[in-house]
Amino acid sequence: MAEQKRDYYEVLGVARGASDDELKKAYRKIAKDCHPDLHPGDKAAEAKFKEANEAYEILSDKEKRARYDQFGHAGVDPNFGAGGGGFGGFDMGDLDLGDIFGSFFGGGGGFGGFGGGGARRNGPQQGESLRANLTVTFEEAAFGCEKEINLTRTEPCEDCRGSGCEAGTTAETCSDCRGSGVVRIQRGGGGFAFTSTAPCSRCRGTGKLIHSPCKGCGGSGSVRKSRRITVNIPAGIDDGQAVSLRGQGNAGKNGGPAGDLIVGVRIRPHSQFTREGNTVLFEQKITMAQAALGAELEIPTIDGKVKYDLPAGTQTGTTFRLRGKGIPNLRGSGRGDQYVTVRVVTPTNLNAKQKEALRAFAEAMGEFAPEPESKPLFEKRKKKK
Repeated sequence: MAEQKRDYYEVLGVARGASDDELKKAYRKIAKDCHPDLHPGDKAAEAKFKEANEAYEILSDKEKRARYDQFGHAGVDPNFGAGGGGFGGFDMGDLDLGDIFGSFFGGGGGFGGFGGGGARRNGPQQGESLRANLTVTFEEAAFGCEKEINLTRTEPCEDCRGSGCEAGTTAETCSDCRGSGVVRIQRGGGGFAFTSTAPCSRCRGTGKLIHSPCKGCGGSGSVRKSRRITVNIPAGIDDGQAVSLRGQGNAGKNGGPAGDLIVGVRIRPHSQFTREGNTVLFEQKITMAQAALGAELEIPTIDGKVKYDLPAGTQTGTTFRLRGKGIPNLRGSGRGDQYVTVRVVTPTNLNAKQKEALRAFAEAMGEFAPEPESKPLFEKRKKKK
């Protein structure tokens, strides 16, 4: 059995309506995190990199993306539309010219006298996907969490189980289209005629006639329901990525599967930490004495405070690393690191005693220590004149 491919949008962690810039940003992030050169021997990272590369190659090409959105993975297969005898891989015994040109030029309206439409309008159709947004905290995104969202979607009618018919009754197959939902229309003359297809006007393209519609849904087979859905946010998800919930979208038609629910994730900024991929950045303020003499610091991390021995003579702007204190890798093992940048704070509003001590220190270091001003500056200038 062939391996089941994941949805390309899910691979990149973006919504189906993502812009070119969003696609590029998502791909670059995965490529940066999983490139084989950065993870030699890591088969999982290599597989994820190849999967993302394949997804971006398809979705960054407008033509391929359009085919993928319409037909899924089959639409971007190199053998798509091939096989069998006849014209361009189509079996001429099954399709007329209207069907063929409808396949090439996409549905209604026709082309050059050929009708669009498709020959199986009443076949199973997947339901529409729904989209929602969710905001989580910095820590929730790092470690994962469960959230609930409210949405309204279409679901199969419980009274008629999606048939659209009142209990105890059944639908009649439309005699005009024989249940196909489309009728063939012959146009032209003079010994040269074309056949096209169009939705059946009698059954409105459903292929069936309901004489006793279900009171619960009015014969549509579906109703709108408000639901509270639990969303599992995976550990390590980044701002702008999305979670796909299979089958949580609108109900399908004619027995087709339900659509998906795509949840876009936004991360609320943190008051102390900044995130870059799986790396956490933090700025630690220290005193001049701590910088000169060294000190044991308590550094905040997303796991809580940890102790760090600051070496004597540390300069402002120095950065040190706390291994494994960053963000967990999305759908993988291990974690990023936390980088701490030291900033020496210059004291202000010193009292007389503190100033005197600082002057003594400066003299001991061989530095120039200005004498305290005994008179206002304007009086000194007046005396010089």
